[in-house]
Amino acid sequence: MIELQGINRRFQVGNETVHALQHVTIRVDTGGYLAVMGPSGSGKSTLLNIIGLLDRPDQGIYLLDEQNTTELNDKQQAAVRRHKIGFVFQFFHLVPRLTAAENVELPLILAGFDADDRKQRVQQALSSLGISDRARHRPDQLSGGQRQRVAIARATIMQPEVILADEPTGNLDRTSGREVIDILEHLNEQGMSLLMVTHDPELGRRAARRIEMLDGRIQSDTVRKHESI
Repeated sequence: MIELQGINRRFQVGNETVHALQHVTIRVDTGGYLAVMGPSGSGKSTLLNIIGLLDRPDQGIYLLDEQNTTELNDKQQAAVRRHKIGFVFQFFHLVPRLTAAENVELPLILAGFDADDRKQRVQQALSSLGISDRARHRPDQLSGGQRQRVAIARATIMQPEVILADEPTGNLDRTSGREVIDILEHLNEQGMSLLMVTHDPELGRRAARRIEMLDGRIQSDTVRKHESI
């Protein structure tokens, strides 16, 4: 469960104070599927960074599984982030010199898993995403869709409760983008909460819930109606 209460975030740009988030209050239940939409500069990525514990609010409370993360120090936040949150970015953020398997293995190494367990988990992750034959390829030897699959495998290798996806199809062709969204939605169906920032109205309509942001505020919060059979 994710709950933000009265979140504010400000940045100083020269002599100007930018209110990236203003009094944001939102709750996402476990297993939720939320699309965050709005124009550039509306606060979407800042919201995702707060939820992902990559940034701290200036005011407000952020509860993750009823734990007040705003009271945690940096080391404690990093531990929560490592075990509970997976990130998928538009530009993949893979390590260029590492193979696909080595990129996926990184979180396991940081978490202290032994070598045999790491190898088994990585093989399972790559196989489940249909890229086991690309395990020894470096990112520059992979297509965009394959790189994003590697990024998803890395994001979910620790079996997190939450996946945060920032424009996950923004750097992909339409076919690869659809495949990536199908993968993310399948993970959501397995119980992982999925929060996705997107400019694509079609992707926004696929989400079970959609919020629209403007000037750091939530302008609308819409739940998709189930179609009758």
